Amino acid sequence: MDLRKLRKRIKKIQDTKRFEHTLGVEFTAAALAMRYDVSISDAQTAGLLHDCAKCMSDEKKLNICRKNGIEVTDVEERNPYLLHAKVGAFLAKKKYGIENQDIINAIRNHTTGRENMSLLEKIIFIADYIEPGRKQAKNLSEIRKMAFEDIDHALITILQETVNYLKKSGKETDPLTEKTLQYYSKNNHN
Repeated sequence: MDLRKLRKRIKKIQDTKRFEHTLGVEFTAAALAMRYDVSISDAQTAGLLHDCAKCMSDEKKLNICRKNGIEVTDVEERNPYLLHAKVGAFLAKKKYGIENQDIINAIRNHTTGRENMSLLEKIIFIADYIEPGRKQAKNLSEIRKMAFEDIDHALITILQETVNYLKKSGKETDPLTEKTLQYYSKNNHN
């Protein structure tokens, strides 16, 4: 995949703020890939594509899912913005020609995580949270440092922060996020 061409294609479909975030995720994913000895180009590709469906209307995301047999959970039906990861994974394959299943999984699971994630999946999940343009998250500088020292600890911390934030703000939490947190909390070596 030619990263320059991919960057140009993504820039056309995202607003300026979203594209800046996407470049931040690409950059952060590349840095984490260097640290954890994962393919840098795979990390950059997944970083560039992780939000390729984010700027679509909720209705369009739901239509793509229905038309292509992509499962929509009750939580996603009530909160269709959550579908951007699933739709993004679908588009990565169909529109952008990505065949690498690890990249597709990293896009699909970058918001909720899942049990037994690959290193690339963890990298994209974490890069989305800690990229340089992010400012609002609690303990951000601590989590950024942690991401380069202990990826699983960073993953668990981000999952906990996300679940806590959603509960405090009265927003619905995707059950998969809670399941992922339980899995990594139980199986972490710390």
